[in-house]
Amino acid sequence: MNATVIPPFARTYRYDAIDREFLAERIAEFRGQVARRLAGDLTEDEFKPLRLMNGLYLQLHAYMLRVAIPYGVLNAPQLRQLAMIARRWDRGFGHFTTRQNIQFNWTKLEDVPEMLEALAEVDMHAIQTSGNCIRNVTTDEYAGASPDEVVDPRVYAEILRQWSTLHPEFTWLPRKFKFAITGSPSDRVASLVHDIGVAAKRNAEGEVGFEIHVGGGLGRTPLIGRRLYDFVPEAEFLGRMEAILRVYNALGERDNIYKARIKILVRDLGEEFRALVDAEYDRMPQQAYRLDPEIVAAIAAHFAPPPFARLEDRPLPQDPAFAAWARASVRPHKQPGYASVTISLKPIGGIPGDASASQMEAVADLAERHSFGEIRVSHVQNLVLPHVRQEDLHALWQGLAAHGLATPNIGLISDIIACPGMDYCALATARSIPVAQRISERFADLDRQHDIGECFINISGCINACGHHHVAHIGILGVDKRGEEVYQVTLGGSATNDAAIGELIGPAFGYDDIVDAIETIIRTHIAHRAPGERFVDTYRRIGAAPFKEALYAVA
Repeated sequence: MNATVIPPFARTYRYDAIDREFLAERIAEFRGQVARRLAGDLTEDEFKPLRLMNGLYLQLHAYMLRVAIPYGVLNAPQLRQLAMIARRWDRGFGHFTTRQNIQFNWTKLEDVPEMLEALAEVDMHAIQTSGNCIRNVTTDEYAGASPDEVVDPRVYAEILRQWSTLHPEFTWLPRKFKFAITGSPSDRVASLVHDIGVAAKRNAEGEVGFEIHVGGGLGRTPLIGRRLYDFVPEAEFLGRMEAILRVYNALGERDNIYKARIKILVRDLGEEFRALVDAEYDRMPQQAYRLDPEIVAAIAAHFAPPPFARLEDRPLPQDPAFAAWARASVRPHKQPGYASVTISLKPIGGIPGDASASQMEAVADLAERHSFGEIRVSHVQNLVLPHVRQEDLHALWQGLAAHGLATPNIGLISDIIACPGMDYCALATARSIPVAQRISERFADLDRQHDIGECFINISGCINACGHHHVAHIGILGVDKRGEEVYQVTLGGSATNDAAIGELIGPAFGYDDIVDAIETIIRTHIAHRAPGERFVDTYRRIGAAPFKEALYAVA
């Protein structure tokens, strides 16, 4: 296995010899398991738990390999390797997900060991991207760059990753388990709809601590997480996480998949859940779980700021096309003279979250040229270059535009989250991708998008809610009704600090009618909004009645 060549300025956690030896052994083991499956020595039922432990799913048309991108952080060599994998072993593209991972949807089983070897060459793998274990920890795509950041969440996301990877007690949980962590007052990670949502903060003395919410989640029973602790000191962080997982592992439902998530346990136990966690923590050898400052400092060294130049903020060029892109895609940076840039993977009529191999290579090149070799994957299926000189923004825009990556729609109605739906997923009951494509085409006019204002549409192709439809301003859920695809609509959801589950507006719409229904909803918003009011604020102010009247002609 080749050693990784990572530029010294790339701020990602670097594997050591032990990490690489483990991956080599794991890949060799799985190569043998694949050979046995291909030879017929293992049935699909026998092979299933083995492949899931290595991120391999069986979808409608082919196997799908889901690759872990820890807390959404990539360096340029890693992104180039993902492009190579897409070109050599897939159909020339990858799909970025709401878990900040990437999926290859057309994988041949016999190729998987080589794909895993290629990933390992750049310190990547597919472990714990599936199964009833702790999945990829997600965080803010602007970590280390955002002016409102209080604590860099990548440090603690990496600590959680190291603690949770192959944790012997939590490899077979009642169900999959998801963390999200933010270090800013603005929740950009949907923390309140995760099994555990963490907000890193500082107290009056400047000490780091963590506000912990538990029991959020979407799917069949969508729930907002409950606050468990206001401020857990840094030293207690892993101990408290361990105690929460122990209680869940012991008491979580294992006989009913629909009641197996921690959200159901937290809902049913109420205040008793915290008492059980506190009692478990008190029984633990707390010193053994203490998070030492030396460990934190060693991890934090991997995420030290890049060598910023001493610059001043400067006005941007006023070219209209560039200005439209900058308005949507450029965010302020904590360092004067720099900005963060969001790259839309939602071209009009395109597939949300998809990127071709050539586009990935282009982003890797641009990241090395303009962003210290760093790329981030957002949980809303876009990419981010976190550290771009303001003086380079125009050149970056030109480079992105040359590869179809300069769609200026971030935060607008065509910036749609969508799961793969029935085009790929074996669990889906309806198509998601064509609906997203048709909606973006209906609202393609950029002036109209800006007139509508901030409006998030999320689409899921089944009740599992991989498209996060429950927390969209306008959520769309595709279901099967007597062999026909129909789409339920929810309004008023949010995944940010004002997290809320959207309200079902009424009877579902057919495939041919859903785009017109969204048109009606938007027209109703525009007719009733106050000046400068977002869609979600209009809905919350006036309620569901005007929308129902417009949609269903209620007298």
